[in-house]
Amino acid sequence: MVTLGFARDHVYAVMGLGKSGAVAARALAAAGASVLAWDDSAERRAALDSTPGVTVADLAARGLAGVDALVLSPGIPHTHPEPHPVAAAAKAAGVPIIGDVELLLRALPDRRLVAITGTNGKSTTTALIGHVLAGAGVPVEVGGNLGRPALEFDDPGADGVIVLELSSYQLELTPSLAPTVAVWLNVTPDHIDRHGDLAGYVAAKRRIFAHQTPSGLAVIGCDDAISRDVAERLRRDGRRVVDVSGEGPVVGGVYAEDGELVDARSGRPETVLVLAEAPALPGDHNAQNAAAAYAACAALGLRQQAIADGIRGFPGLAHRQERVAAADGVLYVNDSKATNADAAARALACYSAIYWIAGGRGKEGGVSSLAPYFPRIRKAYLIGESAGSFARQIGDGCPTALCRTLEMAVRQAHLDARADGRPDAVVLLSPAAASFDQFPNFEARGDRFRALVQDLLDGDGDRERRAS
Repeated sequence: MVTLGFARDHVYAVMGLGKSGAVAARALAAAGASVLAWDDSAERRAALDSTPGVTVADLAARGLAGVDALVLSPGIPHTHPEPHPVAAAAKAAGVPIIGDVELLLRALPDRRLVAITGTNGKSTTTALIGHVLAGAGVPVEVGGNLGRPALEFDDPGADGVIVLELSSYQLELTPSLAPTVAVWLNVTPDHIDRHGDLAGYVAAKRRIFAHQTPSGLAVIGCDDAISRDVAERLRRDGRRVVDVSGEGPVVGGVYAEDGELVDARSGRPETVLVLAEAPALPGDHNAQNAAAAYAACAALGLRQQAIADGIRGFPGLAHRQERVAAADGVLYVNDSKATNADAAARALACYSAIYWIAGGRGKEGGVSSLAPYFPRIRKAYLIGESAGSFARQIGDGCPTALCRTLEMAVRQAHLDARADGRPDAVVLLSPAAASFDQFPNFEARGDRFRALVQDLLDGDGDRERRAS
């Protein structure tokens, strides 16, 4: 755990005691701060009730008198659709509102930092950068919105690197952020309820560049119009920018072309690797992720060969096009992290005979935008609250089955894929919806899919299956 020496003898309020909030409360208390902590969950409050230095108190009732800063869970709104009462009280009293990542940055202000944001692909890119750095022998700590809470990190030292995935929510709570390398992958409409409109969402994302020094580098995916505009604005401001693309050449950037990753930063394009050698990174979107990871790691001084070797050896990310098993010509893929249509499109574009499991708590727009991919889908197996609305949106685009539960969908997709005998068959969980109607999070949904697949293969007596 990082030592928060700056916090000694100060008073902090912590609102929201999920994993990152609980770690923040304990870290602050361990540093000698006085901590007031609250969560609407009695179970979470109880878990901290006996922690020395932590006082569990209803912050809305007590108020924030004497508090130096409010550490707010990123999931708690402080602007749209309306601020939480504790956040509103903090703003009224002039109490700074920060997140746990801000505490990390204040504790380790001089460490090299790679920050990654984007609507889609940021978890894969974050994990990939961490994997490449670790493989090259660089001390590295990886987390933030992905995996470990930031305050569980160890100090990687002056030669090390901190790699942080940052959501738009977290960026709004991290005023000290000044990345050595800031990676912006893409933007499509998401979380509009929390930012008011698309412009508010983009503005929150742009905070990743707000305090970069002149020596800092912006790595920007240029495969969508909003991101191209962001890159151009930064260039006009005199900032250092490297464009990356999964769809074709970019001048002076890193890109994918004809199945190869190409480094053209010197002005002379040079093939880095054949992307088919990295099976955990299928599709144009993952080509862009690989290009972004390459540009970031190269900016940190890694040699081309070390980066290419790291990309080739990347095992993939759980719940993001995770290859669960392959048996009798059927591949089973867990893409539970695809909680919106744009993320699901990235998976649907990678396969040609798809038995698609989709649905959950639908988001604005549903799956209508996925119509170009319907010809690839042999059948859609629809689950959760959105099953009916997704079926109506799909219409005659492909055959559908209202399965309601993941258990029923997996079984039916498994049976149909086996019966059809297509050699390129893929049973794909890529829900294009949130999980909260039936599961506590997308991880639990993906874990359940994985277990169901393995149970079915065991039940078929297929002892020769292999994780792929």
